[in-house]
Amino acid sequence: MRVGVDVMGGDNAPEEIVSGCIAVLDQLRNDDVLVLAGPRKIVEDLLKREKADDPRLVILDTPDVIGMAESPVEAVRSKRDSSIVRLAQLASRKTDSEERLDAWLSAGNTGACVTASAMYMRRLKGVHRPGIVVTVPTFAGPIILVDVGANIEPKPHHLAQYGVMGSVYAEKVLGIENPRVALMNVGGEEQKGTADMKQARDLLRATGSLNFKGYIEGRGVFNGEADVIITDGMLGNVMLKLAEGLSTSIIQALAHEVGKVDPDLAQRVKPVIKNLYTQYDYHEYGGAPLMGANGYCIISHGSSKSRTICNTILRARQLVEIGMNETIIERLRAQEEVTV
Repeated sequence: MRVGVDVMGGDNAPEEIVSGCIAVLDQLRNDDVLVLAGPRKIVEDLLKREKADDPRLVILDTPDVIGMAESPVEAVRSKRDSSIVRLAQLASRKTDSEERLDAWLSAGNTGACVTASAMYMRRLKGVHRPGIVVTVPTFAGPIILVDVGANIEPKPHHLAQYGVMGSVYAEKVLGIENPRVALMNVGGEEQKGTADMKQARDLLRATGSLNFKGYIEGRGVFNGEADVIITDGMLGNVMLKLAEGLSTSIIQALAHEVGKVDPDLAQRVKPVIKNLYTQYDYHEYGGAPLMGANGYCIISHGSSKSRTICNTILRARQLVEIGMNETIIERLRAQEEVTV
């Protein structure tokens, strides 16, 4: 399997990205290949410094770099030799050469990743608009949130398809049987929400393959009311980052208060605090796939570190191996047959 990695994407690039690629080698097969995309001299120097002489690490020279603050559309159009653009091109189903990628990942500009995927990889058959699917740790167990940034103004039929794709992801990746799907709204009552929200609800309800539970409020996200939560990209992104910041703050506040009351107790509960960090740390879950793209693009957190990249690479391999996209096509075909 060939997996492309954007070496220049993210706040901690390129050092942490390359480090993650080296760290994951022990968990890959002998015939797997990681294609490290970035300026050749930078990548070569990092590999030499880490004494990483492994034939499974291949360099793709991409001299251009798309910054985090750049306009996604303009950057993708003007920087054709950037890592994001070249990886998306090589992951296209139309690429017949031996350099074709089975999947690619980046911790860089999310908008550029989405734009490049749309431009070169296109969409899966039957998909109207791809969405970013992320795993969120909660006290009731991990849940799936979709979309978290790809589509900030979705139509009702986009949200309905997100329900199908999110459900498939929960089944195949998290192992949740018959996952409960809910639509984020201002309230749980049937009469609440916009006309588009009600139409999306009706489309989701009409999809027989979904275990659709109706609307869900924000406070129901973390108490186990649903396994898959559907929302627009703007609200989903805000929810995700709010959850990350809040969970970290709560754990830090707990450690601080225990230390003030009893320093000795603080030392004894230190392993507990560390375990909490691990359970609610996004680094453990790797990246978020752009579901609905005609291929596999995994978007990792902007502050990804070595272990984030390591876990993202493993997630990319998993998605390819389990045939995630093929299952999505089948489910969406069934949905169209029911709703037409």
